[in-house]
Amino acid sequence: MRYLLIPVKDLSGAKQRLAALLTQAERTQLAWAMLEQTFAAAAQVQTVDRIAIVTLYPPAIALAEKYGLEVLHETEQISESASVDFGARQAQARGAEAVLRLPIDLPLITTQDIETILRYDRPDEPTVVIVPSAEGTGTNAILRRPPTLFPSRFGPDSLSHHLHAARQLGAHIEIVHLPHIALDIDTPEDLVALLATAPDSPLTALLTELHVPERLRELADSSSS
Repeated sequence: MRYLLIPVKDLSGAKQRLAALLTQAERTQLAWAMLEQTFAAAAQVQTVDRIAIVTLYPPAIALAEKYGLEVLHETEQISESASVDFGARQAQARGAEAVLRLPIDLPLITTQDIETILRYDRPDEPTVVIVPSAEGTGTNAILRRPPTLFPSRFGPDSLSHHLHAARQLGAHIEIVHLPHIALDIDTPEDLVALLATAPDSPLTALLTELHVPERLRELADSSSS
């Protein structure tokens, strides 16, 4: 059995690194739009047995129920790593042999991208499939077989931490480069990249509605003056 696991934190304080560009209400709106896009893409995946979110955020729970997703209820949120490892343990207890973790801040994610990651899974041996972040140091998606093969180390240089742990255990490793999964949204520079690479995406339309292109130009002008 394979699980797709999506950790969701409380979005009322989301995306603090965009504070110079967007109000908190706008940052929450952006995070919510990406959450909805992730749920919609995940719900169409055909090659997993179950799709679950791990959260204590009531609006995300309500949306998950709308999409027919399983909910793994947290009692506290310590960190991304703690949430993912809690969800992996819960999934394994329910019969999962492999878990693919996806974040909710991938503005270009598609069902096809998720299916591509899953194709690299090897049911006959311990396996780790990783999609690096655009800058090559982060872990934007990770599949582990078994789900609790090693603890998560999301954060700075997470890619090297996860690869080191996988190698120490002798797991089969696949590093898969997928542009749609590689782009996540944390900084103004990420928004610049999104606007440049996907001018017709739904998230770009939202950014235009929020006057983000103009704000980015103003931010760049103030930084250079």
